[in-house]
Amino acid sequence: MTTSILTDKSLKFLEEYLNNAAPTGYEWDGQKLWMNYLKPYVDEFFTDTYGTAVGVINPKAKFKVVIEGHADEISWYVNYICDDGLLYVIRNGGSDHQIAPSKIVNIHTKNGIIKGVFGWPAIHTRDKSKEETPKPDNIFIDVGAKDKEEVEKMGIHVGCVITYPDQFHILNKDKFVCRALDNRMGGFMIAEVARLLHENKIQLPFGLYITNSVQEEIGLRGAEMIADRIKPNVAIVTDVTHDTTTPMIDKKKQGLAEIGCGPVIAYAPAVQQKLRDLIVETAEKKMIPFQRAALSRATGTDTDAFAYSNGGVASALISLPLRYMHTTVEMVHRDDVENVIKLIYETLLNIKDGETFSYFD
Repeated sequence: MTTSILTDKSLKFLEEYLNNAAPTGYEWDGQKLWMNYLKPYVDEFFTDTYGTAVGVINPKAKFKVVIEGHADEISWYVNYICDDGLLYVIRNGGSDHQIAPSKIVNIHTKNGIIKGVFGWPAIHTRDKSKEETPKPDNIFIDVGAKDKEEVEKMGIHVGCVITYPDQFHILNKDKFVCRALDNRMGGFMIAEVARLLHENKIQLPFGLYITNSVQEEIGLRGAEMIADRIKPNVAIVTDVTHDTTTPMIDKKKQGLAEIGCGPVIAYAPAVQQKLRDLIVETAEKKMIPFQRAALSRATGTDTDAFAYSNGGVASALISLPLRYMHTTVEMVHRDDVENVIKLIYETLLNIKDGETFSYFD
């Protein structure tokens, strides 16, 4: 592989994929984009009832390896429409209430997108001795309606999902910035692994299941469902993790990870240690830079869902360091994106058909 593995076609897909809204529970438009991009590189697809999409290479093989990311992004729901025509919201995933004021939003209705804004009292009108901070129960959306009746005529009702319209851009040539990098980058990176396998004419000795799961942001639900359906022998999950080098983050509590310094390999009970060792050895042999993270009781990612499914599945987590998680300006380094792709690709080449990763062999 060349130093740069991302092509113009790759980046065009990434931009289109990121700019498309795919909130938790409403992922299907993004999944269609993803499957269309992946189609030349896999033998077949299947989807499940809630929208998880899987591209399969060697579907008849008995030994099954999953590489996985999740497709959904955080969002809001309309929870209450007051008589004055303002909308109050609840979370759909871990949306950050502190970034909401002054943000433009897209409200998804059966009539299409309705624009709104998260309003906030002007600085001149606030009592500076006891200023309120943005909280889930005091942030609100203004759609320019005079009353509740006008809101309802616009097609807005309780349960409409709300996303931010912020789109993909590149800072300083090599920093990708957008909402929903968590974890649309995961779906992108596993698709690139499939592309490389195809272009390099690699014949894997096992079935590879490129899996883009739904509903991770509300409890790993899509991964739970699809793990039960696939019944894999091995799962390598990729998600984002916190860059901890920006202000107000305590490295003694959060550990050290930095964008531009390589993929982050997880140490946690859910991580099968021999599989993790194979990933580390692969990184060292192929001179792929990497970092380490200790994640205690749970990884908080779809790794946990795969690991504890089907009586136990050898699972590991390779994370992409990211700044400003769950905001509209999430940021990753292009070098890290390429190195996550390389690390998953090279690790797959080192997995043998029938490998058990048993601690007792």
